[in-house]
Amino acid sequence: MKTLFVTDLDGTLLTKEERVSAYSCERINRLIDAGLLFTFATARSATSAEHAVRGLDLRIPAILYNGGLIYDYRTGTTLRATLFPEDEKGYVLGVLRSFGICPFVYGAQREAERVKWVVENETEGMRRYLYRRRGDKRLFPVHSDGDLLGDYIFYFFCIGPREQLERAWNVLKYDPRFICIFHQEVYQNDFWMEISPREATKANAVTFLKGELGCGRAVCFGDTSNDSDMFDVCDEKYAVMNADAWLKEKATGVIGYCEEDGVAKWLEANGGL
Repeated sequence: MKTLFVTDLDGTLLTKEERVSAYSCERINRLIDAGLLFTFATARSATSAEHAVRGLDLRIPAILYNGGLIYDYRTGTTLRATLFPEDEKGYVLGVLRSFGICPFVYGAQREAERVKWVVENETEGMRRYLYRRRGDKRLFPVHSDGDLLGDYIFYFFCIGPREQLERAWNVLKYDPRFICIFHQEVYQNDFWMEISPREATKANAVTFLKGELGCGRAVCFGDTSNDSDMFDVCDEKYAVMNADAWLKEKATGVIGYCEEDGVAKWLEANGGL
């Protein structure tokens, strides 16, 4: 029986430098050469994730935007995208703006991905986010809320103070049309909120990939709230030592810290196959 192995990136596979360590790359690539079906599921975009996992010999599609996209790096194509209907994307933006939140809006137009936001409304966390991605061709500043919604949209991303984001989260998290995730950013003191269509989950993406690859089992690794639904559909699920306590309770087991190559060492110790 073939097994699909899926890991979260930030706080799970990556170090605090937002990279896969040389040790993890070497060990995991060796297992991939031996036939390991290994990929990742992340909130990151294709570009951001590619930089983070540079050196990793990824041979099967990856899950991006918490399940919003399934992307094949070998061919540069999207296997599946889950989009907001027109009325729903307008509703989400309206709720966010009612709490004074300026989101990043991820969408596509004529096959080109764009990340839009209204200039001069950036929080400190947004400015850090933009600085770290300077030169990214996806970045597309606009000057009004009306300009934010012109594309096919699959993801809203907000960075800001906890109290402000939490108020909007308390509205959107109860809406059955959406997945709304609220958590503290791994590498800073910022709080993040991510909104996707209900079907855009890591769980659905893992299930889709299992079918596409003909796998009978799935094993995953994670650390926080956006990994919870993936844990629900995997046969075995492992939380890194630095994971949230409640996620550890859902896990099959707890492995080493992300800073100590916990995922790679578990794969080595358990044969990975």
